[in-house]
Amino acid sequence: MVFGLANPQRFMSVTKPLTPVLAGLSALLLLVGMWLSFAAPEDYQQGDTVRIMFIHVPAAWMSLFVYSCLAGASFFGLVFRHALADAAARAAAPLGAGFTLLALVTGSIWGRPMWGAWWVWDARLTSVLILFLFYVGYLALQAAIEDEQKSARACAVLALVGAVNVPIVHFSVNWWNSLHQDASVFRIGGPTISWPILAPLLVMALAYTVLFLWLWIVRIQTEVVRKRAVALALRAAGGA
Repeated sequence: MVFGLANPQRFMSVTKPLTPVLAGLSALLLLVGMWLSFAAPEDYQQGDTVRIMFIHVPAAWMSLFVYSCLAGASFFGLVFRHALADAAARAAAPLGAGFTLLALVTGSIWGRPMWGAWWVWDARLTSVLILFLFYVGYLALQAAIEDEQKSARACAVLALVGAVNVPIVHFSVNWWNSLHQDASVFRIGGPTISWPILAPLLVMALAYTVLFLWLWIVRIQTEVVRKRAVALALRAAGGA
């Protein structure tokens, strides 16, 4: 199924009816998640500032998930030369950069009242910043090389090198002393967060995921249309 979708025409036909469904579902989930976030009780220590978690934590999860998608697409594009792999990687990069920037900004806002500083060189914060720099580096390298094939290969190599940082971000709180707490949702023994806080967190995480899938598909579709337009223009110029 996945390899079948590597055909641009088949991808367009399969995903075209999905885009409005994903758009509507992401909007609904965001509305429900925001409502649950405001309805959630205050934390006994953090007070209302705990609500930043419902924006920050899903964004941090998505920063890793999107980079994994970027690295996976880059691998298939570099090794197997699938038609849509490079387009998928190009489409994912700015979305991942946006989620990572949101995680850094909201983390800084949340850290100010909790830690007394906007930024500390904590293991988790530093590794997420490095992740963001890999996203920015990917986008900069993509813009710097005019030849699309050379650009795709160079960007794919950079994305795969940056993939080493993904497990570092994930396990940083276990490997080094960190101001961040250990895993409290996806852990052996079950979540340590109470349901009134966990529910909006999970709904917002699902909303972010569906939002990303919608935007990713739309961006890939746009990339396919752009390449078709370029091919037609070159053909017309050659015929003239």
